[in-house]
Amino acid sequence: MTEDNHGASSQRRQRVTLRTIAEATGLSLSTVSLALRGGSTLKQDTRDKVTETARQLGYVPDRAGVRLRTGKTNMIALVMDGTEDSVDFARQMIQGIGQALKGTAYHLTVTPEFDRQQSTDTIRHILHNRNADGVIITHTGRQDRRVQLMIEAGFPFVSHGRTAFQARHPYYDLHAENFAALAVARLAEKGCRRVALIIGDNTTMNYHNIVGSFRDSTVRLGLVGEVLEGVHTPADLRQLGLGFAQAAPDARPDGIICDSEMRTIALIGGLQDGGLPPGRGIELIYKQTSGILPALSPHLDAIGEDILGAGEALTRLLLRRIEGALVTELQVLAEPVPNWV
Repeated sequence: MTEDNHGASSQRRQRVTLRTIAEATGLSLSTVSLALRGGSTLKQDTRDKVTETARQLGYVPDRAGVRLRTGKTNMIALVMDGTEDSVDFARQMIQGIGQALKGTAYHLTVTPEFDRQQSTDTIRHILHNRNADGVIITHTGRQDRRVQLMIEAGFPFVSHGRTAFQARHPYYDLHAENFAALAVARLAEKGCRRVALIIGDNTTMNYHNIVGSFRDSTVRLGLVGEVLEGVHTPADLRQLGLGFAQAAPDARPDGIICDSEMRTIALIGGLQDGGLPPGRGIELIYKQTSGILPALSPHLDAIGEDILGAGEALTRLLLRRIEGALVTELQVLAEPVPNWV
């Protein structure tokens, strides 16, 4: 090995520190440190300069040292319900969070849970070991035990969805009541008189918000409304669609609202098996969370929910909560977007 190559190899092995970045950028150690922590008091140009230099130099934070000095882990935990039934939900949520964390000192850990009790145990583990600085949870329930635990512990978190707790907490949620009201009004405009709602997990606050608004809206507009429960699997939904197609017109709904693309796809399969595609005797409106169903059935009315945007917004709210922002400043309802055809 030549002397030059030996020197280059030695330089690569030398650990890149905050001082290395400070010298490369001409900034102070304190400014570099604050920028890598995502300090909002610095100009964006300064934060970008520091993070880009750190990336080019291959800076890797000493997490053990950071935790000893500050008590922080620079980790964000996403505890996500693994039984979600929205098309592409997980990828979009994680991508949105990743975009919001870009340029900050934080990294993401993801724990998919398929049982609500396991999800609660995961939160207990995080609280006991303090292995994250904040938590994002999805699919919140009315009296969500995970939320209660974090409120009691004073631990920074934000939920994708609201709860029925009187104690306030940060959240980002689709304005589900308006989703249902918009859908019912649209079906009424199309002349529907018997409207059915097909909806999933009845343990979530989202379920109660949608069902309550659906019932209020159908009564207000003089429609006959029915909530179809216990129809969960794709096979169940396909059979339901087939049954609707084979029933007499006065024995089936003439308008259907579906709260997810996955359920809608299965339902359409059954309707088509029975020779009754949506729009020919049954109007259909669904909640759109991806571009998949619009590509397959572009003639259907939809109401959009931006999952990627939700991931970004949840992360920004959590980072502000970690910095000490008031809970009352960290509660956001996102309006659904009608996509009528």
